[in-house]
Amino acid sequence: MTIRTVLIACSLILAPLSAHADPAQPLREAVKPIVRQPIPNIPGKSLISLEVDYPPGAKSVPHHHGKSAFIYAYVLSGAIRSQVNDGPAKVYKAGETWFEPPGAYHKVSENASDTEPARLLVVIVADTNEPALTTPDHQ
Repeated sequence: MTIRTVLIACSLILAPLSAHADPAQPLREAVKPIVRQPIPNIPGKSLISLEVDYPPGAKSVPHHHGKSAFIYAYVLSGAIRSQVNDGPAKVYKAGETWFEPPGAYHKVSENASDTEPARLLVVIVADTNEPALTTPDHQ
């Protein structure tokens, strides 16, 4: 999968809203791909890195991660509320991290603040040919 494919997938799946014209629609995050690189000493695996910006009050659509996608998340700024699988929802502040196992169901991923922005670094190790790293729930 090329970086162009990752960009298209992120824009379609996570659909950031640059102008929040309809107050009935929730504010979404903006995803910026940083790198996608095969791991030379682990054939068939790639390292993918994304920066996720959450405006105040923004949230992601609940989603499942790819069956091979092992995810590490690091809060760069602000605070992120996250709930994975049947675990409790937890607020992570700048400098805190969490992991998500392959195939995880990400029930909640949102800015914990309605007044301050938040930024998240996501690092994924997945099969190079994984068809989808994120699949949104149909709502």
